[in-house]
Amino acid sequence: MRYLLLATALMTTPALAEPDYAPAVKADYDKSLAAMWDDFHRNPELSFKETRTAAKMAAALKGVPGMTVTEKVGGTGVVGVLKNGAGPTVLIRADMDGLPVEEKSGLANASHVRQVGIDGVETPVMHACGHDTHITALVGAARRLAAMKDRWRGTIVFIVQPAEERVGGAKAMLADGLYARFPKPDYALAFHSNSEGLAGTVSASEGIQYSSSDSVDITMSGVGAHGASPHMGKDPVYMGAQLVIALQGLISRERQPLDPGVITVGSFHSGFKHNIISDEAKLQVTVRANDEETRAKLLAGIRRVARGVGVMNGMAEERMPVVTVSEGTPTTINDAPLARRLNAIMAQTLGAERVLPFEQKGMGAEDFAYLVQPDLHVKAYYFSVGGTPQAAFDAVKAGGPPIPSHHSPLFRIAPEPVIVTATVAMTAAVLDLLKPAA
Repeated sequence: MRYLLLATALMTTPALAEPDYAPAVKADYDKSLAAMWDDFHRNPELSFKETRTAAKMAAALKGVPGMTVTEKVGGTGVVGVLKNGAGPTVLIRADMDGLPVEEKSGLANASHVRQVGIDGVETPVMHACGHDTHITALVGAARRLAAMKDRWRGTIVFIVQPAEERVGGAKAMLADGLYARFPKPDYALAFHSNSEGLAGTVSASEGIQYSSSDSVDITMSGVGAHGASPHMGKDPVYMGAQLVIALQGLISRERQPLDPGVITVGSFHSGFKHNIISDEAKLQVTVRANDEETRAKLLAGIRRVARGVGVMNGMAEERMPVVTVSEGTPTTINDAPLARRLNAIMAQTLGAERVLPFEQKGMGAEDFAYLVQPDLHVKAYYFSVGGTPQAAFDAVKAGGPPIPSHHSPLFRIAPEPVIVTATVAMTAAVLDLLKPAA
């Protein structure tokens, strides 16, 4: 594929430990999956607006022998079901939405798409988190497993999920009857590409894989006035600035120092002109925690501190700051025995040197958590697949540019090792979980 010759270093796949189906996965990548990824990368879509992507994925799954496909589940979600006799049910999930980011990766197939999101705002759109590799690998795994029905018994449910970036897609699919209209899984599997990981390696925790995340909107009411007469009003910018600083006390002064937690103010907007004190400021905050107790304390603390700023500035009761949690997801926790079992399968399949110890290097979050909440009794295995070639890490050590993070306009991962490795890994996991009784 001449349009995929982006840079040789980005396209090198590490040698597999070679299960007998690995050559077929690689051949499928060369013949079809590479072009599929290229198309998805050029044409990303925002959360709950993924109509083109969903149609492409539905068509690809319908092309898998024996697959029944249902569209528009939870909005734009797609569900494929592949049955092969009596046995357990395994769910494989891939998220498909892009981000409101203008791509500056330098890739030949960089996105130039703009789209109006569900908030009514038009933005550039980019696959800045690797979801294009996730859905491509899902197709690869579906094709391989359909071709290997002699090796497994049971049911596989393939989930193409919308709106992970707004942590709303999994909830929407569940609300639309995911576990009632379709076979309820015994196991749920998913993976995420990882720009901080060496291309072709995998890792999975035997416990927490991702933190919780909550999006908090805060409206600071004020009293408008002339900028030259601040005493005549109540300045919401000043109050908002006090709040930004005070919120960090919830992290540094109210929590045990070794317990992780994050409060980040990502947006602060107020006013329209230099010399006008506005009557309102709006803040957008993200909150991260690794357990539900800390999560609840941080959210309660935000409400308390926001009200305290209002009281401190003499605001009337009806003009106190308003705190709203607009989006959120719990922690993603792998089932420990299942993780041990499948990590061993990864080592057997890929080679032990390619299965790395899991390290939680940040407090990213995943709405996959909704699919595996304790009351659902679905065992979870979520793993990461490294996406950056060794040459890029060597360049960093030599003083070169840093590896771009997820959600960065510079984000770029090597699609081939991610897609091929993830396809082989997912296939291996399902074959183990659904192996016929001796």
